[in-house]
Amino acid sequence: MGRILAIDYGHKRVGLAVTDPLQLIATPLETIHSKDLLAYLKAMHGREPLSALVIGMPKTLLNEATDSTSAVVGVVRRLRKDFPELPVHEIDERYTSRMAHAAMLAGGLSKKDRRDKATVDKVSATLILQSFLESR
Repeated sequence: MGRILAIDYGHKRVGLAVTDPLQLIATPLETIHSKDLLAYLKAMHGREPLSALVIGMPKTLLNEATDSTSAVVGVVRRLRKDFPELPVHEIDERYTSRMAHAAMLAGGLSKKDRRDKATVDKVSATLILQSFLESR
């Protein structure tokens, strides 16, 4: 079984999280620049084959598209084209940033660390991945 990688896509930054090889635990990986996403995924998949990709789909509280939705849809199309062997799952990412802040506060992170948007993106990706794991 390969790892599952989750993506919290943003116009500037992309938060990444990954499971353990048994696909039981979601762990924050890192935050990268959005333009580096495909190269990063290709390198990672080459080193250690992935079994699936999970991407957060931004929606409003009324379940409508946001300003970022079209960009994420484009990324999903590109992922499916570049990684035809990997299933790409879309997960509703509403509330993940708020939940990430709450998790970081509960975990005892300092105010300075909680303000770091890269940390928020990694934690959000982890929450997206955990949501996917729990839904299976």
